[in-house]
Amino acid sequence: MQTKNEIITLKNTLNQHILGQTHLIERLLIALIADGHLLVEGAPGLAKTKAIKTLGDHLLADFHRVQFTPDLLPADITGSEVFDAKAGTFYFQKGPVFHNLILADEINRAPAKVQSALLEAMGERQISVGSHTHPLPELFLVMATQNPIEQEGTYPLPEAQLDRFLMHVNVHYPKAETEKQILQLIRQEAIDGATSKDSIKNHQRLSQETIFTARQDILRMHMAESVENYIVQLVMATRFAKQHQDYYGSDLADLIEFGASPRGTLALDRCARAHAWLHDKDYVTPEDVQAVFYDVLRHRVILSFQAEAEGTHIDTVLSMILERIPAV
Repeated sequence: MQTKNEIITLKNTLNQHILGQTHLIERLLIALIADGHLLVEGAPGLAKTKAIKTLGDHLLADFHRVQFTPDLLPADITGSEVFDAKAGTFYFQKGPVFHNLILADEINRAPAKVQSALLEAMGERQISVGSHTHPLPELFLVMATQNPIEQEGTYPLPEAQLDRFLMHVNVHYPKAETEKQILQLIRQEAIDGATSKDSIKNHQRLSQETIFTARQDILRMHMAESVENYIVQLVMATRFAKQHQDYYGSDLADLIEFGASPRGTLALDRCARAHAWLHDKDYVTPEDVQAVFYDVLRHRVILSFQAEAEGTHIDTVLSMILERIPAV
């Protein structure tokens, strides 16, 4: 209970600093306690960078931001061997990926070689350079952002790397009233200046042990077998709509080219558990599964050419699946 109270307090604190992005804040915390990575998509200026930086300020953990650009090299992410002239030997200089929280800003601006440098780190929690393998910190979270507006000079993420992200979150513009509150908050922060920064430094920061305890708590949460079956049926609907058109409907079958991998099932299970835990529940319900369904499968289901040609959005297809698979 103490662990849950500390993380819910952190959630409330983040919502005070990041206005109008409650969905993003909750998904950040779900990724943190579900031990996964986050891909965030939204227009510039929607506090994506500020959200994870503020999270880092409230944790006893290291934070590092990497601005992805077309001229970035893989070694700029992972680190490289450096020659020590005095000792006459090489030593490994760690790159930014060895921090606890990594912000990969505008990840789709970097070419495939640089994007793939994160692949082993995100999947295996290690970096291989030459003949040596270097383990990453136990607490390791990558939050990558991409701008959906600009297509010039961007490199779409390969499906294999997209599947490594626990969730793909869309961030939208705030409402008018919230934007007014943002205006007032930013003005007040500018007036407070160093005082505001000192207050963040002096507050009690969440320990990494608390996060590891939360991860164990969500794995122990009760989930009925009927809810497990519901999760599996939702994922199966993304794969076998064509083979079972009489059950799922021919319209759905025509919209999906490839379904989610088993990683999608595992991610849906863990995120649903984390969502229930954050909402102070003792067990997982179908509503918890539905709450994270879009963010977990949005990047794992590949639409058909027909769907792309008709301008069908992936969320529309996922909504069709939710409507046709009965909840327990």
